[in-house]
Amino acid sequence: MSGQAGAGANATVVIPFRYCTPELCPYDKSFYQYRIDLAPNAAFTAMFSLSLLAFLAVFAFTRRGGTFTIAMALGLISEIIGYAGRLMSWQNQWDENGFLIQICCLTIAPAFFAAGIYLCIRRIVFAFGPENSRIPPKFYTRIFIPCDIVSLILQAAGGGLAASAFHTGKSTDLGDNIMIAGLAFQVFTLLVFIALSVDFLINTTRRHRALGSAALDQDPALVAVRGSWMFKGFLAALALSTICVFWRSVFRVAELSHGWTSELMARQDLFVGFEGVMITVAVWVLNIFHPSLCFGHLMDRKFDAQEKASRKDIQQDQFEMLSETKPSTATSVVDVRGSSTNASDIERGV
Repeated sequence: MSGQAGAGANATVVIPFRYCTPELCPYDKSFYQYRIDLAPNAAFTAMFSLSLLAFLAVFAFTRRGGTFTIAMALGLISEIIGYAGRLMSWQNQWDENGFLIQICCLTIAPAFFAAGIYLCIRRIVFAFGPENSRIPPKFYTRIFIPCDIVSLILQAAGGGLAASAFHTGKSTDLGDNIMIAGLAFQVFTLLVFIALSVDFLINTTRRHRALGSAALDQDPALVAVRGSWMFKGFLAALALSTICVFWRSVFRVAELSHGWTSELMARQDLFVGFEGVMITVAVWVLNIFHPSLCFGHLMDRKFDAQEKASRKDIQQDQFEMLSETKPSTATSVVDVRGSSTNASDIERGV
């Protein structure tokens, strides 16, 4: 975007891109290729700001789910900064600062939301019983969180390289490709996560039909949580949030795969629907059905430690049972020895 053609009275004048204004250059030749609509961008900024305050308020009230709150807060801060960049661009769509802020921040933000989703699935598996899952509950976070971090690093690094190259007038292809690779890896990770979640649902349903309540963990606290309408709503909310983040990530890959001047990048309606609306729904359903409110005191329960303690108690009980049998065994031995002694005495004629 080196320059724009402006029509004069007798000749066509080429205007350098950085000097363009709405009076001199058409909006479809700006960074966005359309006139930014102020209303939806201001609305998304307000919605994400309120969502951030709601997550922080729940944590302040419950003091539970700190890691989940951090992940969601980082994502929402990125969203707010990104839409602030779009509001900056509304005043001047040929200013690169607002454009680079929004494209970098809005690209990486959903990676934080994905991390928050990954943190929730482990507790859901414990709530229904680890034996229903194909993989141990702890591996959900050990697998998907590192993958999410890799995706985030790739997106951030690619965005930084692309922004730097654009600022210096160089090709942004390298940064774009790295950013797309990070997004594609995020899509793949989410797809695997969805597949494992569906598999867990199917296994739990099959075992429950075959075994009844015995297929589920019968811890009274977990039984009470599973029976609450808030927990059932949370399961639906988490599923919807996952689908929204996945849909948005797929759209973002398609949008960026043809560069910053692609046809998809020129569709404000698709951006509003598949970026803004999808992420708004993804975060607000988790505001309404917040895991800390749905799980209660179980949100920060150390399930792994509890399992180890249970195994230790079982081993202790087994040891005590063995100890209790020793006296009778020893008595039998004495009795046997006594019987043997009496037999010897009889043989001697004593």
